[in-house]
Amino acid sequence: MHHHWTAQVVSPRPSRPAAVDGARPAALLRGEFTVRSAVRSARLLVTALGVYELELNGATVGDHVLAPGWTSYRHRHRYQTFDVTALIREDRNAWGAHLADGWYRGMLGFNGGNRDIYGERTGLVAELHIDYADGSTDTVTTGDDWRWSPGPVLAAGLYEGEEYDARREQVGFSEHDFDAAAWQSVDVLDFDTGVLFPADSPPVRRTQLLEPVAVTTSPSGRTVLDFGQNLVGRLRLRVRGEEGRTVTLRHAEVLDQQGELCTRPLRNATATDRYTLRGDPAGEEWEPRFTFHGFRYAEVEGWPDEPGPGDITAVVLHSDLRRTGWFSCSDDALNRLHENVTWGMRGNFVDVPTDCPQRDERLGWTGDVQVFAPTAAFLYDVRDFLRSWLRDLAADQGDDERGVPPVFTPDIPVHIPVPIPPGNPPMAGWCDAAVIVPWVLYERYGDTDVLRAQYASMCAWVDAVDRIAGPGHVWGEGFQFGDWLDPTAPADDPGRAMTPSTLVATAYFAHSARLLARTAEILGEKGDAARYHALADAVRAAFLDRFHAGGGRLTEETQTAYALALCFRLLDDDTERATAGQRLADLVAARGHRIGTGFLGTPLVCDALTDTGQLDSAYSLLTQRACPSWLYQVDMGATTVWERWDSMLPGGGINPGEMTSFNHYALGAVADWIHRTVAGLAPAAPGYRRLLIRPRPGAGLTWARAEHDTPHGRVETSWQLTGTTLFVDLLVPPQVTALVDLPGMDDVEVGPGRHSFHTPWPAAAQ
Repeated sequence: MHHHWTAQVVSPRPSRPAAVDGARPAALLRGEFTVRSAVRSARLLVTALGVYELELNGATVGDHVLAPGWTSYRHRHRYQTFDVTALIREDRNAWGAHLADGWYRGMLGFNGGNRDIYGERTGLVAELHIDYADGSTDTVTTGDDWRWSPGPVLAAGLYEGEEYDARREQVGFSEHDFDAAAWQSVDVLDFDTGVLFPADSPPVRRTQLLEPVAVTTSPSGRTVLDFGQNLVGRLRLRVRGEEGRTVTLRHAEVLDQQGELCTRPLRNATATDRYTLRGDPAGEEWEPRFTFHGFRYAEVEGWPDEPGPGDITAVVLHSDLRRTGWFSCSDDALNRLHENVTWGMRGNFVDVPTDCPQRDERLGWTGDVQVFAPTAAFLYDVRDFLRSWLRDLAADQGDDERGVPPVFTPDIPVHIPVPIPPGNPPMAGWCDAAVIVPWVLYERYGDTDVLRAQYASMCAWVDAVDRIAGPGHVWGEGFQFGDWLDPTAPADDPGRAMTPSTLVATAYFAHSARLLARTAEILGEKGDAARYHALADAVRAAFLDRFHAGGGRLTEETQTAYALALCFRLLDDDTERATAGQRLADLVAARGHRIGTGFLGTPLVCDALTDTGQLDSAYSLLTQRACPSWLYQVDMGATTVWERWDSMLPGGGINPGEMTSFNHYALGAVADWIHRTVAGLAPAAPGYRRLLIRPRPGAGLTWARAEHDTPHGRVETSWQLTGTTLFVDLLVPPQVTALVDLPGMDDVEVGPGRHSFHTPWPAAAQ
């Protein structure tokens, strides 16, 4: 139900003109109200143009971080609801807020970025609904009786960091007896409350604390803390020193070869926090409120003496999703890879599924989440998180009369580098997120609601490509991201891939048209289903006409070309698929089983090999140690998945390309293959109503196990090789059946409960 707002948006007067350079200060706002009798319940509805932290009678309300988060504000601006019954006092009460720029008007985007994207003024809007014991009610709101003041936050930006002067704290500002005589009147802003909606996904919270594993002095004499893990969040300080002393914290993911903090990959994100002490003899504690950083290392300057144990702690921040999936096996390097994938997801699911969390970007890139969604849905419950993001995608897509979704959502203006065309260019594999991500949520959660909610968006994209491609059904001429970051691409030209963009785009067109046809069937849209199946058939025929040399061989001899043709079933004949799989295995072997695929090929190549009887080849790719490979990163000390296979060069130097993130989850999409093939846990029907238990041991592994909390309950599967026997243990949740497919024995279907199987190994026929 749509809430009818009576509150006004209150805004601090601009304290200085919008700065061209440098983050702006945060403000404090406050109001007072009186409670007239015994209160039965009190409910608070609040959001901000900017980011806020609310207090009521001196207590912080809720535990959300960077609320209200980032959505496509012009279309959908979320508000939070809190039960504050326990915080209400008899008679006089006060409430107040810290308010900063956040995503709303802070710096966003690369190549210099932009400020004031959603508006030039920050604001707060809040309503307090009080139910009295006698049955009467009151509503207290933000309005022109509120006042504001500058506060201790001198500057705060998501990229820049936060500057805080504790001498300027207004202690007790949210208490009713605070003297606000020196405070100024707020302005009331015009605002369309029709875009406000109740939060429909988990908030960002503090989810973990990490102590440094090492404190060292760099060659230049700087104090450097190593937290042992590339994480996303910020630092919490406990410090005692004289008034006016400033502690400076700088953050980075890596050290350079000299052992100094390496900030070049952050580009224009200064990621620097400054705290000026008030000189409290009992010590003082501080954690910034309105920024976050991607870092493993922090450089500390200005600390009194040296930081000791417990003085500086890393606070991990991300959307507070429920963990649902686990994997482990007998190979420690694969376990570390899986841990890296998980940490990469945590760092990049900070309200929006971002490409990276550290540099001047952190945007909701569609291509990244398109390839990673299956992995994400195994590791965490992302149903509400991605449904909310998809609503933003559809809203932004609606701004384009062609029906083309943006390449990142929320969509913002950015200074696009050449050769990317201006406007909103249709990008295969990226825009296809509009179709593929809803389909993944259906597969993994049995969620037909998301298909219905996104159906118009799904159709709009496929129809747009249909118009662009025309009767020939082949498209992708001109600039495409394509198989982005192909390992053969030069450091300064990440889009120069071996696989032609027309092949990539046409393959994705066929795939999305087919998924849309199946969606139409599920939703009972019979006419659409027939039309999109016919379109998918026509695009597949056009793909084969252009790119199939006959007999399962393609005209483009690249790993990504074969992976797309096989995984999207553009090659459907068994004999041709076997030939294509053999050819793919030959191409993989020709590169010494080092990676030969980019953003779009990498998530598919192991499945394409496995599906065509080339399991050993897939394992050789997975367990390769030379660069480029997944385990090269592990051997180089990675604790998250990198943007480039060689973000760190073999000698320990940092890749000279200007895009060099050490926390990008996209290439970690292989974890989904690990779950389904190494551990053997996959859905055989939407929402895991049926399970496919099909482990395929390889690469010398002696055991593996996976657990997943499906919508129906916990699934556990594990196997171990003992001598010449493969033992498999399985737990099936209630109302679920499992198809068990093990080498060397007939398939068997089992119901709920615990089951054990054994079969000779190695099997006569894999």
